[in-house]
Amino acid sequence: MKNPVIKFIATFIILFAVFYYFNILFFGITSPGNHYSPFLAEHLNYIQTLRSLLLICSKQVLSWLGYAVITNQYDLLVAGRGAIRLVYSCLGLGLISFLSAFVIAYPKPLKAKIIFLITGIITIEFLNVLRFVLLALFWNKKDNQIIDHHTIFNITLYILIMISLYFWVKHNDKVIKAHA
Repeated sequence: MKNPVIKFIATFIILFAVFYYFNILFFGITSPGNHYSPFLAEHLNYIQTLRSLLLICSKQVLSWLGYAVITNQYDLLVAGRGAIRLVYSCLGLGLISFLSAFVIAYPKPLKAKIIFLITGIITIEFLNVLRFVLLALFWNKKDNQIIDHHTIFNITLYILIMISLYFWVKHNDKVIKAHA
């Protein structure tokens, strides 16, 4: 492709689809059912590792705040407050797929891509931990049947990602113009 804009858009869409659907596929084969792979589920399950990391971090933050917290493989319970269950849609893998596809597809030096991508993923998951802490303390599933916290979180983070990407791209333009 000679047009760099078309090349970027095509690369972004393809990468996003690959990342997004690979995560769904991997989740499917590491969950008991039709095409379950015990080896992948036991040894290479990055989805469960991410879930465990998010639970551990959320538990630690809540413990620092003085709350008694119990966790298992999927749940976080705060004594006297509330409980949340971290399902696949809570992990932020769609957000990470979007960010990763954009950063990889955008024509920028590898070092800048790696730094921005790592920082972005850490920020997404930090905000995810903050969301879990707030949900465990203040969210009541019975009272909030109309409000879907996943949708609110995703919209908020997509907006933050778009703003971050705008400034990351514009910073690239300033560097190019300064060296021209």
